[in-house]
Amino acid sequence: MSEETREPLIKGSSPLVNQTQVPDEDVVLNISLRPKKLVEFVGHKDIVDNLKISIQAAKQRKEPMEHVLLSGPPGLGKTSLSHIIAHEMGAKITATSGPAIERAGDLIGILTNLEQGDILFIDEIHRLSKVVEEFLYPAMESFQIDFVIDKGPYAKTIKFNLKPFTLVGATTRTGLLAAPLRGRFGIFYNLDFYKIEELAKIIKHSAKVLSIEIEDDAAEEIARRARGTPRIANRLLKRVRDYAQVAKINKINLAVAQKSLDDLGIDKAGLDDLDRKVLRLILESYKGGPVGVETLAASLNEEVDTIEDAVEPFLLNAGYLRRTSRGRTATKLAFEHFGLKYVKQEDLF
Repeated sequence: MSEETREPLIKGSSPLVNQTQVPDEDVVLNISLRPKKLVEFVGHKDIVDNLKISIQAAKQRKEPMEHVLLSGPPGLGKTSLSHIIAHEMGAKITATSGPAIERAGDLIGILTNLEQGDILFIDEIHRLSKVVEEFLYPAMESFQIDFVIDKGPYAKTIKFNLKPFTLVGATTRTGLLAAPLRGRFGIFYNLDFYKIEELAKIIKHSAKVLSIEIEDDAAEEIARRARGTPRIANRLLKRVRDYAQVAKINKINLAVAQKSLDDLGIDKAGLDDLDRKVLRLILESYKGGPVGVETLAASLNEEVDTIEDAVEPFLLNAGYLRRTSRGRTATKLAFEHFGLKYVKQEDLF
């Protein structure tokens, strides 16, 4: 057997994966604000209801769930849902990511260590290499993998049977997934940004977990500036907690929330420094656009992926930015946010 395929087949732990059954203390500290059950998950009611049916049906048949693909911007609950699925199914979850699986042998090692009904969670699955992706096809479809041992005239193919498992893939860029891979998922959900009232509910729950007292209007203020994202909402809550603790304030009120968030550079619309830089560049240097994303990235000394993944989704959803065939343009709302006179781009439409 070649070196490529021999080492990963050895049973045992791998630095590429995080296998979770009973989380250790460090993991608990990191994911303590994550919901553990579907009943605790806030928002995406339709997705939660459909997942309940799929999980209940799979448990009644005593089969693993079909493979699940979760898509959407970062921080909306894809990882949380994968752990919830594992918890509801009573299964062990093995977590890894697309960039971490560099060779086909790495994937073979992970797959052969899965037990009956286990959950394999691959974050950023669109970043899997083509070679690794090809190994996933038979594994997902028929729970088998084919790998070649030796080389030249002595080469032979060995078929290895896997124990039935569920693959949960998460991606922020659905369009980058190959059609054959996307088509092998039986369940597909797209997660969208949260509403303010849903985020406020999450913040109040997180405050209880963190033993913080917070008023309703303060929770709503944090939610309003959280860009529709639970991860950001919890991060801002922790920063507001720091401010209140240093100022020796026992209960977070609206004034404390506003002051601490203003000091962090998060304005009332939830825009941070990078958001404002992108919008100001379009408004002031390009008179509202259109301007290409590559030009924006070069002007700001940022990566194109940073603009497309971290900035644009929220600005597009909130109505500050528009994509056209000629580039990005600022909307009337963006002009008004910065107190500028609206310049209508007649020639774009």
